[in-house]
Amino acid sequence: MVKYPIYLDYAATTPVDPTVLEAMLPYFKWVYGNAASSTHQHGELAGKAVKDAKSQIAELISAETNEIYFTSGATESINLAIKGVFEAYKNEGNHIVTVKTEHKAVLDTCGYLEEIGADITYLNVDDHGLISLDDLEASITDSTILVCVMYANNETGVIHDIKKIAKLAHKANALFFSDATQAFGKIPINVDKLHMDMMAFNAHKIYGPKGVGGLYINPGVKLASQIHGGGHQKGKRSGTLNVPGIVGLGAAAKLAQQSMLREGKRLKELRDEFENELILLNKIKVNGDRINRLPNISNIQLLESPDAYKFILTHKEKISVSTGSACNSEVIEPSHVLRAMNIDDDKANKSIRISLGKNTEDLELIKSIIRS
Repeated sequence: MVKYPIYLDYAATTPVDPTVLEAMLPYFKWVYGNAASSTHQHGELAGKAVKDAKSQIAELISAETNEIYFTSGATESINLAIKGVFEAYKNEGNHIVTVKTEHKAVLDTCGYLEEIGADITYLNVDDHGLISLDDLEASITDSTILVCVMYANNETGVIHDIKKIAKLAHKANALFFSDATQAFGKIPINVDKLHMDMMAFNAHKIYGPKGVGGLYINPGVKLASQIHGGGHQKGKRSGTLNVPGIVGLGAAAKLAQQSMLREGKRLKELRDEFENELILLNKIKVNGDRINRLPNISNIQLLESPDAYKFILTHKEKISVSTGSACNSEVIEPSHVLRAMNIDDDKANKSIRISLGKNTEDLELIKSIIRS
C-alpha cells in the first residue's frame, strides 16, 4: 500500500466524503437520464435529484431553491457573475470595484473587462488583509455597477465584513457579488441577512466532487448569459446538467450543514495551538488578521527557513502544504495577496499556507519539522 504524506492543503481541494460518493453513484449507474428530459421517468428522476440538491444548498445559505444555479465550478460562476453584470448593466455604468487580494479568477476576469472598456478600481488592504470601508465608499461613483469582494481569502483565510460592504454598495445603487468559495460550508452564511446579490461557491472545497459549482443569484439581478444553447437554467447558463456532480454538491452541502460548527471549533483549536506554540519558540509569524479568519487556514512565515518552496520540496514525502493559491502553484513568485498586505518579497517567499480538514487529527509532524 502506498504511504501518502500527511495532507494539509484542504483549501486547495478536499477528498470526496464517502457519504457524498455513495449519494452520487446511482446517478452514474442507474439514474442516468438528462435532467432536461421531462418526457420520461429517467429524466424526471434526474430532474428531481437536481431539485433536491438545490434544496440542500439553499438550506445551507438560507436562500430559496429558485436562486441556485449550477456551473462547472467557482471560476465559471465568477465569470458569469462579473461579465454577466457588466454586459447587462453597461448602459447604466462601466465601473466595478474589487480588491487587490481577490482570487485570480476575479482579477483576471476584471483584467479582461478592462480591455473591452470597463473601469476597474482595485482596493488596497491593510497589513491584516482587510479593506477600509471608507476607501470603498470613496471609490464608488455614479457609474459603479458592481462591488466585488471575496468572503474569505483563499491564502490567509481572512474574512471581510461582507454585510457592511454590501450595504455600502446598495447605498450607491450598485450590486454586490462575493466569491465565497472558501467560506461556503465552513462558516454560517445567510445570503438574505448579508444583503448578497450574487455569491459563487463550489463542491470540491467541502468534500464534494471537482468540476461542479454554483452561483446564488438574487431574482432581481439581471445577468447576460455567458454560455448559450438550449436556454437551460432560465437562460442563465445553458448546457446539460452534471447530475452526479450536482447530487454530490448537494450531499456535501448537507454534510456541511450538520458538522460545520462542531468541525470549525475543532480545527480552530488545533490551528491556534499549533500557531501559539511555534510563535513562542520564535519559529513562525502569522500573516493576516488572526481574529477575522476561517478556522482551518494558517498562513505563516517560516522565520528560520530561507525559502518556503525549498521547505515544501524538502519535506514533500512527509507533508503536503502549499505556498498559497493552488491556481498559481506552478508560478514561483511572491504571492500577490501577501504583497498587497505590505509583506516584502523576502518574507512572502518564506511563507506557506497550512489548511486543515476533517482528516487532520494533529499537527505534531509539521510542528516537529518546523522546530528542527
